[in-house]
Amino acid sequence: MKKQRAAVYTRVSTFDQHPEVQEQELLQYVERRNWSLHKIYSDKGVSGISERRPALDALMDDCRRRRVDIVVVWKFDRFARSLKQLLNALELFRRLGIAFVSCAEALDTASPQGEMLFQIIGAIAQWERSLIAERVKAGLQHARSQGKKLGRPSLRELDRRGITQLRRERKETGMPFRALAKKYGVSVFTAHRLCGGRRAPQVQ
Repeated sequence: MKKQRAAVYTRVSTFDQHPEVQEQELLQYVERRNWSLHKIYSDKGVSGISERRPALDALMDDCRRRRVDIVVVWKFDRFARSLKQLLNALELFRRLGIAFVSCAEALDTASPQGEMLFQIIGAIAQWERSLIAERVKAGLQHARSQGKKLGRPSLRELDRRGITQLRRERKETGMPFRALAKKYGVSVFTAHRLCGGRRAPQVQ
């Protein structure tokens, strides 16, 4: 049976700290579980609130490419800068079938207990998406009740004079239909149709 590929992630906030302290514990954990070490990803001198963390970005990219089966970290706060980021990452791992281990918190989603946590996280994510959808729907209904028009604004309708000018410009200059549509405020399809030799509509 092929060994599962484990990715180890470490982070220290300053350059005088040493990620090797975290790495030693994590590598021992990987060895005890008889996993295959895929790669060590380490951000050194990077604050936990930093938006850009090169090693973490590389790890998440490899996860999306299905190069990793398990992500192993020392603590939650070494991995995620906020609860929201942690939950989003765990939801992504759940969808990709990637296990997540946090040694200090004794969380191992490769275990039956951890799988139950994944199910809870999935339910929370689905609940949050449902709440957002309901808020959007309620907002649209409220806007309609106030008489507001939703969606794209309607394109203008040309009168007889405008239609004649559009057709003349197309015939005399050969202006592309897209440029004509933009100039006269109509769709490309309408500009093409009006120049197709059809009779202009009667304007009341």
